[in-house]
Amino acid sequence: MNNIGSMMTHGFSPDQVRGHDVPLARTRAGHFAGPGDAVQRTDGDEAFSRMLFDSLGEVSRLEQAHTDLSIQAIIDPDSVHPHDVTIAANQASLALSLTRNVIDRVVQAYREITNLR
Repeated sequence: MNNIGSMMTHGFSPDQVRGHDVPLARTRAGHFAGPGDAVQRTDGDEAFSRMLFDSLGEVSRLEQAHTDLSIQAIIDPDSVHPHDVTIAANQASLALSLTRNVIDRVVQAYREITNLR
């Protein structure tokens, strides 16, 4: 079977086939846009950005809680248990470490994608 006959069996019409080129149509809004096409945002984009900013806000909140407990321990040592300050410090340190690792992986993935040529 020749190339055109083969493409006809796969659902292409003769006017879509030009030599060996077959233009692809976007059938779903979530597919990547081609050159000149506007990129449409989906609910998943909003959910991801909201989750990302909420996570960064949580890391900031843990850091601030540790700072507040440390200051309170210095100003009024009897009002704060030392283990609470230690727990807050470890929580903030772990959250910051995880955030740093995720950011490093995202940067590494971006570099790998841009180096694919």
